[in-house]
Amino acid sequence: MELQNSSKKRNRYIFGVTLVASVGGFLFGFDLVIIAGALPFLEADFQLTPALKGFAVSSAILGAIAGPLFGLWFTDRIGRKKTMMVAAVFFMISTVGCAFAAGIWDFGLWRFMGGVGIGLAMMSSPIYIAELSPPHKRGVLVNVNQLSNVIGINLAVIASYFFSFDGWGWRWMFASQAVPVIFLMIGLLLIPESPRWLAANNRMAEALKILTKINSSETAKNELATIQHSLGTETGQFGDLLKPGIRRALLIGIIIMIFSQINGVNMMLLYAPSILAEAGVTVGSHAILSSIPVYVFIFVCTIAAFGLIKRYSRRTLLISSVCLMSLAHLIMALNLFQQWPPIYTLIPMLMGTGAFTLGLAPLSWIIVAEIFPNRVRGKALAVVCFFLYASSFVTAQFFPVLTHWFTGQFNNAAGVYIIFAIICAACAIFSWKAVPETKGIGLESITAFWKGKEKDHRINQ
Repeated sequence: MELQNSSKKRNRYIFGVTLVASVGGFLFGFDLVIIAGALPFLEADFQLTPALKGFAVSSAILGAIAGPLFGLWFTDRIGRKKTMMVAAVFFMISTVGCAFAAGIWDFGLWRFMGGVGIGLAMMSSPIYIAELSPPHKRGVLVNVNQLSNVIGINLAVIASYFFSFDGWGWRWMFASQAVPVIFLMIGLLLIPESPRWLAANNRMAEALKILTKINSSETAKNELATIQHSLGTETGQFGDLLKPGIRRALLIGIIIMIFSQINGVNMMLLYAPSILAEAGVTVGSHAILSSIPVYVFIFVCTIAAFGLIKRYSRRTLLISSVCLMSLAHLIMALNLFQQWPPIYTLIPMLMGTGAFTLGLAPLSWIIVAEIFPNRVRGKALAVVCFFLYASSFVTAQFFPVLTHWFTGQFNNAAGVYIIFAIICAACAIFSWKAVPETKGIGLESITAFWKGKEKDHRINQ
């Protein structure tokens, strides 16, 4: 009974720490959608041209691109926890600045700073959670970050709707972000630093103390010994990323993250109100309400993903996910080409976003958080996240342009979704050929796999 109570206590501790760390994911999702609800008000108040509307949306993404560049230094020099605190400071500055912005240019500056916070949080949070998690729970716990992201998306839709009845409502939309930011700041004061970062900085006693809180005493000692051995074979230099084996891991991480942004499904989420409104699916005069079924559905799928991640292998879920996404895009293209009734647009949207949320969305973060060696994990995630947000920026900018071009040339946007279907098919082939299986494997064993240049898709302990 005492052993069982001790295990429950450790589980509660791990979950509490993970919950705090995942608030960065919440803020990412909240920020992603709140701008959609605020944009019509910004357009009226600041007399925005189409180009300035794009600037209002993309300024945060530009900041997110810059975030990992700062993160190259922060995560390794000051630690994972303090990097999240720096991200929280950027979030708070952005929250206050956007709420009191006098014009579009200072609004864009504050959004850029919030984007820096997003970039820092979304690279440090998954690393932190992965480094604190026992191997058999790592996938599920890293997915808490994705769940927080989806909760943020849904609450942003609700906030956008309730504040939309006030002429100054868009300012309250951004001000409401202060609540989770304060929660993050307070929570970060209560959680420990990553034990692997502590070990990498020769703070072994502190690392052992934290490992003992999440494992049994004997397991903690063995894990610390494994970490020390692994660290002894690493220099932690940026050049390590280009060494054989690790270079392959970096390439896999970059390509997976690029696929996670250019697959088209996240454009369905970002532009859901516009896509549905253009298709004729609206709820009264509030176009954003028409997207609620999509956002609620991805929340349900995120919950379901916990069971799937626990039961099935990474590769099985990843490949199945992108295959279903490809099929959803083909159905969307057929829907637009055949000009089926507007309500039919929801079918491929729900299918695509559901498949994305069950597979590629959480697994892309899980895989990149666990495939790199301890000393270069922060640097590797910074590089990977740079490509993530750069590809996100490009996709967000060109999606409406491509849609407009295909509509002008062929009277519908079916061609855009055929392109996305091909991209998803390419992702499935890449995942099958290149991505190794890492479920339930210790982080140090994964490092040994890359250095050993094993060919099998299964990483052996």
